[in-house]
Amino acid sequence: MERIGPPLAGGERETLRAYLDFHRATLAMKCEGLGDEELRRRSSPPSTLSLMGLVRHMAEVERQWFRRTVGGADVPHVWSDRHDFQEAYDTTGASGAEAFAAWEAEVAHARRVEAGAESLEVTAYVPKWEADVSLRVVMLHMIHEYARHNGHADLLREAIDGVTGA
Repeated sequence: MERIGPPLAGGERETLRAYLDFHRATLAMKCEGLGDEELRRRSSPPSTLSLMGLVRHMAEVERQWFRRTVGGADVPHVWSDRHDFQEAYDTTGASGAEAFAAWEAEVAHARRVEAGAESLEVTAYVPKWEADVSLRVVMLHMIHEYARHNGHADLLREAIDGVTGA
């Protein structure tokens, strides 16, 4: 995934799309060059947080917001039978290849859903919030979600091999 800086003077949708893709690429960059053991390494046991867990979690989040919420699809979680986002963090026996394949598939689907939406004003109902939300809010929420987890990824990567920087 190529990491391209967002436009400094673009339209709203173009800018939201670019920032979301920038953060997606940042997560991929933080995992670059690591093997499965390193991707599964937990930073602060007993926390189960790991780079692979973050990739798996973000696959679930992409699926939730774009496939289920905006797209209206009735699909199960990738790694949970109980609608539990936390199960993605359990990387016991998981592989980086599997995690990245699922995440990349969800990102590709999310991009199709977003591109197919008529405008940022398209809304979908979120039962947890008991309200309709716009595609704009979904995209902003996803940017926030990635930015927060990329902060975790910075620390996780530095603890693995000392690599820093975004």
